[in-house]
Amino acid sequence: MIGVSAEEYLRSATLIEQGLTKALELYRPDGMPIAFDLQLEAEVLGCELRWATETPPAVVSHPLTQRGIDDLPHFDASQGRFPIVLDALHAMKARVGDEIGLYGLITGPFTLALHLLGNEVFLKLRRDPEFASRVLEYCAGVGKLAAEAYLDNGADIIAVVDPMTSQISPKHFVEFVDPHVNAVFDHVRQKGGLSSMFVCGDATRNLECMCRTHCDNISIDENVPLELAKELGEKYNRSFGGNLKLTSALLLGNEDDAKLEALRCMEIGGTNGFVLAPGCDLPYATPEENLKAVALMVHDEYQRHVANTTLHARAAMHVAEVELPDYAGQPRVFIDVVTLDSASCAPCQYMMTAAEDAARQFGEQVVVTEHKISTREGLAFMLKLGVQNVPTICIDGQPRYISIIPDADTLVATIADAVARKNA
Repeated sequence: MIGVSAEEYLRSATLIEQGLTKALELYRPDGMPIAFDLQLEAEVLGCELRWATETPPAVVSHPLTQRGIDDLPHFDASQGRFPIVLDALHAMKARVGDEIGLYGLITGPFTLALHLLGNEVFLKLRRDPEFASRVLEYCAGVGKLAAEAYLDNGADIIAVVDPMTSQISPKHFVEFVDPHVNAVFDHVRQKGGLSSMFVCGDATRNLECMCRTHCDNISIDENVPLELAKELGEKYNRSFGGNLKLTSALLLGNEDDAKLEALRCMEIGGTNGFVLAPGCDLPYATPEENLKAVALMVHDEYQRHVANTTLHARAAMHVAEVELPDYAGQPRVFIDVVTLDSASCAPCQYMMTAAEDAARQFGEQVVVTEHKISTREGLAFMLKLGVQNVPTICIDGQPRYISIIPDADTLVATIADAVARKNA
């Protein structure tokens, strides 16, 4: 909206303030996050980042693979880029703090553990649960300090963003996530703030676990049925937020698509405890007019009536024509990873890393390709493959790992079987 790259934006309090002010003018929100960057804490703790022009940076190194927990630096919100975000928060609080709710977004304990340890964290859950718990306890401690910094500078709501919890079972959620994320929520409440737990990806199986935590709100993306979030939110007395479709409606659709999507969510969510929101952080190129159309549906009852009576059916969205490879006729094994965008989506990033690491053992016998549904071609590929959720790994055209990152041994064995079949 203000003509700068993500790298420039996320390194400047002035630019963040300009962007938030512009968003307020265009979209008239009731609440907004100061920054959606799940790498802020990781950067302070020694993770190396890879920057991009249209997404927040990605973590590319994992300190706990080289050192012990006690060797990690003490987290301090005066380090890294935290002062930039806190300066922007302080400025926005002074400007509009009496009018809207301001969110401080922190990296959830499990996602931060993955940043520090890499995909090895999944093995630790099973093979060394005591170590895994120690890492998560450390990460929860970081979360409490980050939350405290946001609250001290004017944030009203702390959103614990823990997308990687969509990758684990309810059993592991209760055992490893519950005690540590609740420590953060309890700390927020003691400091007088409100809390939200946001998990992107297909968190359906863990949704009830999320509702049982000590948060005030749960937030979901389009992979989770909004009807279920409403049902469980009412059952556990939690407000619930979501889940406007990021790509098919807001990014690639037109104003009518955006209006219909907003109306769909509002009809399901109702007016008691429901927060209409995008399912995750918005793609960089989301058209302003689409989001203004959503705001119109929220704020103008007459326009809602007009849209409901004139937009009888959502027009089929044009998607690019794509042809799938002739998987059976090719000598190599094709691994297609369907993602939102591995540069900005943590589960997608680690799914891509898992696929690339496993494929590397087979040399030129295996081809790995990412299909980002933030593009029309990627969305079309997803539809042709019959993929319903992201991220998903497909092997020779067959969805094999759906919203679940397989451990290295399992994925290597699956690829080996596919290679053996091709060579038979």
